[in-house]
Order: sequence, then structure tokens, then C-alpha cells
Amino acid sequence: MKRFFQPVAKDGSAKKPTLSSSSENGEISGEGSKKEPLKFITWNANSFLLRVKKNWPEFTKFITSFDPDVIAIQEVRMPAAGSKGAPKNPGELKDDTSSSREEKQILMRALSSPTFGDYRVWWSLSDSKYAGTALFVKKCFQPQKVFFNLDRKASKHEPDGRVILAEFETFNLLNTYAPNNGWKEEENSFPRRRKWDKRILEFVLQSSDKPLIWCGDLNVSHEEIDVSHPDFFSAAKLNGYVPPNKEDCGQPGFTLAERKRFGNILKEGKLIDAYRFLHKEKDTERGFSWSGNPIGKYRGKRMRIDYFIAAEKLKDRIVACEMHGLGIELQGFYGSDHCPVSLVLSEGHANSKETELSA
Repeated sequence: MKRFFQPVAKDGSAKKPTLSSSSENGEISGEGSKKEPLKFITWNANSFLLRVKKNWPEFTKFITSFDPDVIAIQEVRMPAAGSKGAPKNPGELKDDTSSSREEKQILMRALSSPTFGDYRVWWSLSDSKYAGTALFVKKCFQPQKVFFNLDRKASKHEPDGRVILAEFETFNLLNTYAPNNGWKEEENSFPRRRKWDKRILEFVLQSSDKPLIWCGDLNVSHEEIDVSHPDFFSAAKLNGYVPPNKEDCGQPGFTLAERKRFGNILKEGKLIDAYRFLHKEKDTERGFSWSGNPIGKYRGKRMRIDYFIAAEKLKDRIVACEMHGLGIELQGFYGSDHCPVSLVLSEGHANSKETELSA
């Protein structure tokens, strides 16, 4: 299986996907195309390896048909390279044990198929099979820089690999996997989510150099229209626990506190929700990106928590933004509890960094 680990040439011309593509200063080697990406997919795969093992033909068919320029993945759940007790390399897949080598080979074999061989991949991984993100970009649309944190610091990865930031010529693309709010006022729940939202707000306020496209599993449903059963989600409890602050009550992702903070991020950052910009009415069949287990109390309960958020400057270029899953039986979810979400933009001015609609 050596061929799956052959290094990629510095000019980016190799046919096989790279395992790590970041340099110390965040610069990307190789010549980029004059054009910019216009078609995007975001998907919480709920374990990318499991999707490769169980749902790969279906997902590959979808990607082949849609032919995106960029694919943003969340919840990769592949461990970062590094032996037990040693520092980890979040940009490389673990392969220092027989089981991890086998898993890596399975994944890289899938990514060497014709459909995915046209993409270059960046990983941002957790120490264990938890969280993690990946970004696939067609080799003809290579970003100028790629970072793995909200501070744009070279080589630093956010804890649990929750961020990949790609800077293109005319816009920046942020792929995030937001931490779940949780049910209680605990260190890994409410405070962690409040800190995350604060950092995201700071990031969007400081990112005025280029228009932003922000995608991923943002783990929040902004308005009542974004959930199938608002009363159910508002009243949801875990083991009967009721938080002291009523704004923290309810299903994680649909508490009033989270929704208010998310709305403030959009307002202060001059950002728009691309799907809601195009789809004003509630779509009970195709309007949600997460669906509860077909068995149990969450059957038929759905939320829209996966997004494409765009700078207001880009709104006239938004051609389409769609959910690609439907129904209680999770058609188009490809084994995950999330379905892919797509964004299509029209071309901007070829000779300008402004992103207005071409005349």
C-alpha cells in the first residue's frame, strides 16, 4: 500500500491526496488558479471512516453529481498522529499501530478514487476519535493560506480540531465544528459554548480584509422556523434537570441564550444565513440538516444546525443553498445524522477583489 503515502510534489501536481499540507507560516506552495471556488458542500459525517466503510458508494455518487469545488467535513473522528504519551500532530492521521495503519489505508484508498483524487485535503484532528474537521479543495482552486485556528497562527490547531480557515484571493472560507452547548452549567458545556461564541464573534469582527463564507455544523438553530417541533425542543430536559437561567433551558442548540448569541454574531459581523436568505418559508420535508434517530422520542424531530453563512457583500452572488436530505428515514444523509448542505455562488469580477455580481 505504499502508493497511498507517496509525498505530493511541491507544485501540487501529484494525483494522490496529501496527508498534511500546512507549512510553518501558513503559506501554500504551488500555483493557484485565477478562478475562485463557486460550489461548496458542508457535511457532518458523524465519523468519516464509518462513512467510508458503510456509505461510500452513495456519497461518492452524490459528490460526482454535484461536483463541488470545496468539501468541508466535520466530526471526522480520526485520531491525530503521535504515539501514546507523545505530542500529537493534528494535521496528520495516526498510523503508528497496526489498527491505525489499517484505518488510514482504508481512508486513503477511498480518497484515491477518481472522484476524490482531484482534491487536496487538509486535516485538523483531535488526539482521539473525537470531533475533527477536514477540508477538500480542488487542485485548480488552491487557497493562498490555510490556518487551523481562529487566531491565524501558523501550525496551531484549535483543541479537538474544530477549525480550518482557508484564504482565497477574493474571500475567506471558515469551516467549523462548534461544540455542543450541553444541558448543564458545567465546564465542558455552557461555559465552553459561551467562550466559543465569544471567540467566533471576535473573529468575524476582525476579519474585514475579505468577505467571509462560514460553514459547518454550527450546533444552533437560529429561529423557531429552523426546527420541526419548537415546543418539543424548547421544553426538552435531560434527566429532569432545569438550568437556573431560563434562557439556558431546552434542547442544546435551541436554547434562547445560544440563539441570541448567534443572532448577534450575524448582526455584528454583517453576515447572512444563505439558506434562509433564499428560503423564507418553513420546509417540513427538506428544510432541516439534522434528524433524530428513527427509533425513540426523537423520531421525526429535526433541526437545521448546519449552515453556510456569508458576508452581506456576497448576498447578490448566492445562487443556491440547499439541504440534501429529507424524511424521517434519513434519505440523503448517507449514514450520518446530518445531511450535506450545498452553496452555489455566481462569479465575481475577474479583475477585482470586490465580490459584487458580474454585470
